[in-house]
Amino acid sequence: MEKKKLASFLLAGTMALSLTACGSGGSGSAAASGSASGSASASASGSSGSGTITIGTISPNTGSLATYGTAVTTAVDLAVSQINDAGGINGSQVKVINADDQFDPTECLNAFNSLVAQGVGLIVGSVTSGCTSAITDAADEEGVCLLTPSSTADSITTKDDYVFRACYADGFQGAIAAAYASQSGHTHVGVVYCAADTYSKGLYDSFAAACEKYGVTIDAVESTASLDVQDYTNQFSSMVKSGVDFVYAPYYYDVIGPYIVTQARAAGYDGIIMGADGYDGTPDYVVDGADLTAFNNVYWTNHYDPADTSEKVQSFVKAYQDKFGSTPNAISALAYDAVYMYKQAIETAGSADPAAVRDALADTSAVYDCVTGSFSLDDTGTPTKGASIISFTSDGKSVTTKLVDVVKELP
Repeated sequence: MEKKKLASFLLAGTMALSLTACGSGGSGSAAASGSASGSASASASGSSGSGTITIGTISPNTGSLATYGTAVTTAVDLAVSQINDAGGINGSQVKVINADDQFDPTECLNAFNSLVAQGVGLIVGSVTSGCTSAITDAADEEGVCLLTPSSTADSITTKDDYVFRACYADGFQGAIAAAYASQSGHTHVGVVYCAADTYSKGLYDSFAAACEKYGVTIDAVESTASLDVQDYTNQFSSMVKSGVDFVYAPYYYDVIGPYIVTQARAAGYDGIIMGADGYDGTPDYVVDGADLTAFNNVYWTNHYDPADTSEKVQSFVKAYQDKFGSTPNAISALAYDAVYMYKQAIETAGSADPAAVRDALADTSAVYDCVTGSFSLDDTGTPTKGASIISFTSDGKSVTTKLVDVVKELP
């Protein structure tokens, strides 16, 4: 799906404010949260040591992907709490206003407009490529920095705009899957994807292009018209008929857990199922009573592994577990990184003005040492970094994950 040119019905004069002394933020989809308090007016530079720097978030806090919304809001809360406890950014405390896009592009635009109307010029969001693509043009038109933690569609970021990301792009992620298929000896593969979803279609396109490069032939392709489909029996019966033993199926966890994996096995397909970062969270969505051994031989690419022994990863995981009582997924890690990317850009710019922050983020020589890796942004605002290949594993009683490989660059 191409970026959509969407109007942003805003009150005049509100879009340029990035340092603000917002109150409660009201109710509805933009309910305020955060750890900064007070209502003193802040300077426009963000370096006076007074006032508040406000960062907005947009994520699916309700709806079928609410797990991702929780991942974003909790990780941003953790990062902001740490920053404020350490003295803030340039002496100013940070406040967060969360907005819910309900995993719907129209609601995402509404959430964006609500944040900007409240004077927010720095936004972490949204999570999915379909939602984020609905607000990229509006961000450019209004001069609002948009830093998405996890929207991987190649079209999200372009040169000389206000849109950046903390994740790699699908052109890289899909190619990793194709390279893995080739290196594993699977030269004939199949694909099942959602033709109507920006994320799933983009991954299919990048996977298919890379298959040509790596000498992999796609023998069977099946698609669904929406992400709401609950029966994939026919698609995987087609995979069985084609004789492939590696199927690329880029969907989200709420489809993979309850439907695709178990239905594929029931249809007689026992080969590899491989997906992407949307599989993160699948173990929490398996169906009670299902044969969990079906999840063996399922692989996926992701942005980090919480079992990584690096000090930065383990420090983040421990802090998150101590605060929220659970292990952070990749969306949390990316959202946490996004806040610290903003912190570094604001400090570099000496200002939280969106235009100044945008210029700092656009500096391709800047290096960000983050939980999901140490990286610079390319001239489109996309990180140059590696990925993890992870598998599910099950003894029939539960589904867990296992790190298979870390890919730093494409072969």
